[in-house]
Amino acid sequence: MATKGSRPYHSDLAIHPGEVLAEELEARGMTQRALAEAIGRPEQVVSEIIHGKKGITAETALQLSDVFGVSAEFWMNLQTSYGLTMARQAVGAKRRTASRALRKSATVRRAATR
Repeated sequence: MATKGSRPYHSDLAIHPGEVLAEELEARGMTQRALAEAIGRPEQVVSEIIHGKKGITAETALQLSDVFGVSAEFWMNLQTSYGLTMARQAVGAKRRTASRALRKSATVRRAATR
């Protein structure tokens, strides 16, 4: 647990749930086509999830739960964790850019008043 005044640790490692799905398919010797048929979705949807182009929706999580016997919450937690990590990285980048701009602006103002 974080102490007062400190921030909790968050990993900056973003693992798309599609990577976990790909590993699960490989471990089970299952093809993307077989999964698509099992969940009643187009093969392209499965491929886009695996390649990180699409996320896992609640509906997809339920379907994956039925096929793999892993809770829908597991799949949704993977997606949520990935989304939060990506958002933290984006916000951090914006903060660093804004901070650099403020420092540069302050340096320019100090030089102008000399």
